[in-house]
Amino acid sequence: MTAAPRVLVTGGAGFVGANLVRRLAARYDVRVLDSGVAGSANVLPAGVELVIGDIRDGEAVADALAGVTTVVHLAAAGNVVESVQDPWANFDVNVRGSLQVLDGARAAGVERIVVASTGGALMGNAHGPVDETSVPRPLSPYGASKAAVEAYCHAYAGSYGLRSIVLRFANLYGPFSAHKKGVVNSFFRALEHDEPLVVYGDGQASRDFMYVDDICSAIERALSADVPGGTTAHVATGVETSIDELATLCSLVAGRPGHPVERRPARAGEVERNVGSYQMARKLFGFEPSVTLPEGLEATWRWYQQSLFR
Repeated sequence: MTAAPRVLVTGGAGFVGANLVRRLAARYDVRVLDSGVAGSANVLPAGVELVIGDIRDGEAVADALAGVTTVVHLAAAGNVVESVQDPWANFDVNVRGSLQVLDGARAAGVERIVVASTGGALMGNAHGPVDETSVPRPLSPYGASKAAVEAYCHAYAGSYGLRSIVLRFANLYGPFSAHKKGVVNSFFRALEHDEPLVVYGDGQASRDFMYVDDICSAIERALSADVPGGTTAHVATGVETSIDELATLCSLVAGRPGHPVERRPARAGEVERNVGSYQMARKLFGFEPSVTLPEGLEATWRWYQQSLFR
């Protein structure tokens, strides 16, 4: 019997990783490298090997890559506001850490690496839908760090033949997101504790919200798609939703229509508009988003009620 190919998922005990690993475990021998800063071993299914380590640690990365054929690189410092507060810390994790993973993959003879990027913070205030031809103009150090990581992915494809595939994620939400500091989490926590929903700015800032199962489907497809190294694709829904609209939807899902909203000044580094085209992902991977925002919010609220607040 042929052994299943071994896949390393960096950040695999975090939000996206916890959802992805459950899917991959049915087809692959999965190993997770996670520092434990924004994840927990409790979310991993039985049979998944966990290596505790930091992506900035070359020795830990090399050990985790032993015997691996494919990598999904999710580990990152992903908060825009925190990157504005401490750009050096964000650079250290996202750029230096990602370069450590890329170079470790090159040295280990890895065949393919799928790397998580962003379609919002990377692009800045672009009129959407943005696509692969749009010029990145990041407003935050987080967005700039992802631009640098993308550049290194292209460089490693061109210089070393590493089959690197960059996926630019939409704004993700869903189960296992307890550590995520996103707006959906913020709203659901406020609703659970009967506190006002805090909206920064006038509420007209928009995002492309994607349920985590859809991004996991795209990653799975990218792991086997016949595409060259240096490929980049937006993974999005193509649907633009304002923060005020999101607040209304979250309130309805939680059974609290008309829940009060508290408005605060807009925060530095956050984009005003974000919506992406997924036509390239459809062409390359056969990707189609399948979960609407109301459906995804209902599923996420159920998870919150069952797992996070109880």
